[in-house]
Amino acid sequence: MGFLIRILVSALAAMLTAYLLKPAVKVDDFITALILALVLAILNALVRPLLVILTFPVTILTLGLFLFVINALIILLAAKLVPGFKVDGFWWALLFSIIMTIINSILINIAGGNQD
Repeated sequence: MGFLIRILVSALAAMLTAYLLKPAVKVDDFITALILALVLAILNALVRPLLVILTFPVTILTLGLFLFVINALIILLAAKLVPGFKVDGFWWALLFSIIMTIINSILINIAGGNQD
């Protein structure tokens, strides 16, 4: 049940973030946002750990700031995979990632998701 709530909250966060970054980021509807949230969950579970391991020296050298680049790359990959989700470039993907993370954490706290 917790996974479904997190996916719904992530979809809502994606919709809100796309609304805030309207000219550069586009999410067609809530179904697209749900698919996006599911794809992001899968990419974060499968691809992100591999990228973190492969870029570990760069991450150490940049004191962890390279993880923002990995997040933006995951967003760009999701934009390629999910029809109806569009991001205009790397910097917009980076901004989308940061804002969506903030909104997602606020919504998870409101929904009571951190009571594990």
